[in-house]
Amino acid sequence: MTAWIDGRAVAREEAVAAAAALLAGARSPVLAGLCAEAASVQAAFDLARAIGASLDPAAGSALYADLGALAAGGAMTTTPAEARGRADLVLALGAAPWTTDALSGLAAEGPVRGRAAGRPRTLLALGAPGNGAVRHIAYPVGDAGLPAAIGLLRGLVGGRIAGSHPLADLAVRLREALYGAVVYDPAEIGALGAEMLNGLVRDLNETTRCFALPLGDPYQGRAVAQVAAWSTGQGPRAGFGRGYPEHDPWRFDAERQAAAGEVDAALWLASLPAPLPAWTRTVPTVALLGAPKGDEARVVIEVGVPGETFGAALWHPRRAVIAWHDAGAPRPEPEPAAAILADLRDRLAASPAPQPERAPC
Repeated sequence: MTAWIDGRAVAREEAVAAAAALLAGARSPVLAGLCAEAASVQAAFDLARAIGASLDPAAGSALYADLGALAAGGAMTTTPAEARGRADLVLALGAAPWTTDALSGLAAEGPVRGRAAGRPRTLLALGAPGNGAVRHIAYPVGDAGLPAAIGLLRGLVGGRIAGSHPLADLAVRLREALYGAVVYDPAEIGALGAEMLNGLVRDLNETTRCFALPLGDPYQGRAVAQVAAWSTGQGPRAGFGRGYPEHDPWRFDAERQAAAGEVDAALWLASLPAPLPAWTRTVPTVALLGAPKGDEARVVIEVGVPGETFGAALWHPRRAVIAWHDAGAPRPEPEPAAAILADLRDRLAASPAPQPERAPC
């Protein structure tokens, strides 16, 4: 079976009708997760606009650690391909970079183009034991934690901290590199760490070249951010409750909204794996899932898996762009989530979300 209501297997048409009824009866719905291909994320934004819903991606916390720092002071970033081709120094922040294949790929060869071409590549680690199979130099962060260590490193690079310091050697290496790349996970270093890192990178670019290299999250967050930008001109945590997009990362945090009783229905979109958060158990929820069991929400509908059952535009971590992924094992059913979302939008178009009365000017 491919559709369920309250854990009971039903025909897909019945489940879609139930999902439409649930959303039609809501005054403040939220569309969350958004872990899907670009077309389905776009369809979710279109549905939110039609019914006055808010949106919050599963990758929201990681995204906004970076987006907040970007909005506050800008960022100088690079891509994995550029780092492989140009960097003679790579600094890994925290533990997360060591859980991916990013560092092993960078350690395999040196820079082949740009000012650093032909030089050996040095791999450094701050705040993690690293990987014994990859040659690197490790530096401790101390009891204050990783964000504070990044701030201290920025002070050392800028010459604002005098005397001996455990990170002084790291600061010297960063200043002497011809092209540095700092690999990090925004979710691990947080908003404060991202702000300190962007400042460090800016300071280094006064005398040399250095760029931040953020790791992508597992929930298509970077793609969602781009879809949000071209759909609303804003970040992904947006709401259409007043008929136009309003961006507010705090207000439209789905977990916060659910805890405060501000939402009365939800749609969780996860064509790709993204576990339903605990708050969906307290809010009537429709779940569009690529691999459902049937009991995850009040209404569950199986959808196609992008890049597996059908070709789709997904985030490409190595190239750091949205790119086409061919279907690995194509089949016509179940249909992509975009089709279900478009069907819901058409069903609900005849009864749009109520708009608040506006006071006369």
